[in-house]
Amino acid sequence: MSKISFSPFIIGTMRLGQWGAKMSTDEMQNFIEACIDLGINDFDHADIYGHYSTEGEFGAVLKKDPTLRKKIQITTKCGIKLVSENRPDHKIKSYNCSGKHIMASVDQSLEQLHTDYIDILLIHRPDILMNPAEIAATFARLYRQGKVKYFGVSNFTPSQFELIQPYFPLITNQVEASILHRTPFLDGTFDQCMRHKIRPTCWSPLGGGKLFKEPEKDTPEAFIEQQKRIKTVTETLCEKYNASADQILLAWLLKHPARLLPVLGTSKIERIESALEASDIDLTHEEWYELWQASTGEEVA
Repeated sequence: MSKISFSPFIIGTMRLGQWGAKMSTDEMQNFIEACIDLGINDFDHADIYGHYSTEGEFGAVLKKDPTLRKKIQITTKCGIKLVSENRPDHKIKSYNCSGKHIMASVDQSLEQLHTDYIDILLIHRPDILMNPAEIAATFARLYRQGKVKYFGVSNFTPSQFELIQPYFPLITNQVEASILHRTPFLDGTFDQCMRHKIRPTCWSPLGGGKLFKEPEKDTPEAFIEQQKRIKTVTETLCEKYNASADQILLAWLLKHPARLLPVLGTSKIERIESALEASDIDLTHEEWYELWQASTGEEVA
């Protein structure tokens, strides 16, 4: 298995379709091509996005212009069984990482995406009943068949990651990480990635935009105070680096030696252009900890 390379950022597709922008085929094609022009060719999917519709909407672009497939890298995820009109046999939301379900999900994704291979397949959520040997055997089969090039997991704890890694080499763990969600910095997730020399991908890198919204009436007071602290420090750094708040917070993630790969959940090209400029901001150690302290509300021990 050859070494994989990534774009500076990954484009999350969750809100391009029915769960967000509801792009037409032409709009999505223009968006994909604009991302490629910016040097970003990694697109992150999951079978459940748009209630099982977003892969198909993205795939309609690849069907219309097959030459785009060689220009991009597609990640997709499986393992969540979502209750949906498009899956009437799903009685409750559950997880399934059985070999049978993984194989069926991959075949469905290949059909929807109008491609004969997936670059990276992730297990979307850890299945409490998962059998690591069975998962590894399924991954090996998909690799031999040429249906998937690389494999990883998403939202796995370090112990869950280590359950599979000895059986089959994983190339990433996609987890939530931001100034508001600091767990993977502390629970060994990023340490583990560095030990295995793999790059973690980070969803919701800007906290779902919560920091940039006015608090609602029922917003907890603790979060309002946290928001104020982070905003105060961020504004100072914005002035120093002549940058926007989102650029500073992305630069904060990029500072970590695990070489985090943020997944950008935007459908706006100008936001992606702005994110790329964050790569040029090199926060000092003290500035990094200023933001950490602003988030936690207390100095480090």
